[in-house]
Amino acid sequence: MPFDQSQASAISDDRLDIEPVAEVELSIVVPALDEQDNVPLLVEQIEFATSGIDSELIIIDDGSTDLTLSRLSSLAQTRPWLKVLRHPQTLGQSAAMHTGIRACRGRFVATLDADLQNDPIALPEMLEHVRCGTADMVQGDRSLNRQDNIVRRTGSWVGRQTRRVLLGDPVRDTGCSLRVVRTELARQFPLQFKGMHRFLPAFAQIIGARVVEIPVVHRPRSSGRTKYGWGVFNRGLFGLFDCLAVRWMMKRYRAQETKSEAREA
Repeated sequence: MPFDQSQASAISDDRLDIEPVAEVELSIVVPALDEQDNVPLLVEQIEFATSGIDSELIIIDDGSTDLTLSRLSSLAQTRPWLKVLRHPQTLGQSAAMHTGIRACRGRFVATLDADLQNDPIALPEMLEHVRCGTADMVQGDRSLNRQDNIVRRTGSWVGRQTRRVLLGDPVRDTGCSLRVVRTELARQFPLQFKGMHRFLPAFAQIIGARVVEIPVVHRPRSSGRTKYGWGVFNRGLFGLFDCLAVRWMMKRYRAQETKSEAREA
């Protein structure tokens, strides 16, 4: 179901329906659901990794029921570059990313998870690829050192082969949330639809964007539990349905080009 932007509210008074101006270089968007023990260290690691980069951090609390929101609020008191948004109820990772991207003020957008498995130390390198024009989107690749159990790794392999067959998607690790994208591209992602965050590289290539993968560090989860997941069977089944939906979109996508007609004097 499409996500209604009016369901998002902010701790600050910033309105999400106003087209923001590119006032910083990098906006870092992080969905968070029940990550009370991870968000303090997450903010510190992002602050360290992006020192020297004019950036902002937008964390979207996606209806957490623990102390995530209150801890983020406390962190934001001493960090003017940290913006905290919230969903009154859990809407999903795609919707949370959509909220954050709508609110960002950067020329470029980075995304990552709040569970500390994505190491933000890779962000400057990823940003440089997009900044210098070699790519419109840099996608992280965890495959060399993925720190997940055999069930999740097997599921990822099956999903990758399915995407390759149905979508012609050559990206190895499309499920990695660590990426940097041009803001104008990020705002075209159909994240109003549940599950679309798993197909962003494929969608970027549909609209002609240049996508590059680089290896990134992946760490085991040290606190909390996995969210936004289903059982093995349901995850694969719904993933297949989503893949077929993206294939439908690909077949019907039409690029819009407009040329002005010269008038005779």
